[in-house]
Amino acid sequence: MIKDILNVANEKMVKTTVVLKKELASLKAGRANPAILDKIEVEYYGTVTPISQLANISVPEPRILAIQPWDKNSIKDIEKAILKSDLGINPNNDGEMIRLIIPELTEETRKDLVKNIKKDGEECKVAIRSIRRDCNDKIKSLKKQGDISEDEIKKGEEEIQRKTDSFIKEVDKLVENKEKEIMAI
Repeated sequence: MIKDILNVANEKMVKTTVVLKKELASLKAGRANPAILDKIEVEYYGTVTPISQLANISVPEPRILAIQPWDKNSIKDIEKAILKSDLGINPNNDGEMIRLIIPELTEETRKDLVKNIKKDGEECKVAIRSIRRDCNDKIKSLKKQGDISEDEIKKGEEEIQRKTDSFIKEVDKLVENKEKEIMAI
């Protein structure tokens, strides 16, 4: 019973950190990273489709993203979607491919990004602690039912605390690494 509760909690904590990893990967940090296009969707023949399903995305130079659509007719739609997004980059369209030149980040922009990263990290930690609380509540409900001994409950609570501490350390490491990446000039 406790093992099942711990396994569910572990799965939820893993999913929470995966969401943070995706969020951090999608931030532009002054370098070309195809993940910054993950959130942008294109209206293509009446269907909303991610850019990655319409084109090949490559990084020919450290600060340039090249988007090569498989269907040349979709190039205008992709360009329009990039302009509408919150990316803040003007696409260069040569009729064959779209190039995105990632601008250097100013000091102020870097600090704002770091502030947002820390906020995202804190939200992730709050979610992990919430999962811990729910898990502890379920373990305590087993005690009320009389199905489990005090020692097993204590071990279960200690195990969920170890998992929580481990995931919070991982979140701190992710945030710290992204902060270093952004602040590096």
